[in-house]
Amino acid sequence: MILLTKQLQQRFSTVGSQENIPDPLVIAKFFTPTSNRTRYATEYDPSTRMFFWLVDGQETELWYFSLDELEQYKGRLGLWIERDIYFDPKKLSEIHSD
Repeated sequence: MILLTKQLQQRFSTVGSQENIPDPLVIAKFFTPTSNRTRYATEYDPSTRMFFWLVDGQETELWYFSLDELEQYKGRLGLWIERDIYFDPKKLSEIHSD
């Protein structure tokens, strides 16, 4: 699966930095099929290939993660991280109300 399509890259580019926005827009959702960890990306920097996102699992935290690491990560049973192709962008505050 392609984790970052050209269309998604364009969406991240259009939205830009959300660093000073209290309730940023989540652009993409990534998950590991054999884990309870879900990643909600709000920003992507193509020059560094880094995402900024909320990781929701046993703990909830905001952090940076590279596309390269994301593409190479294998979870239990050797399954790769996937992108939720049905995810519609929404505000970060709406994520926990799903």
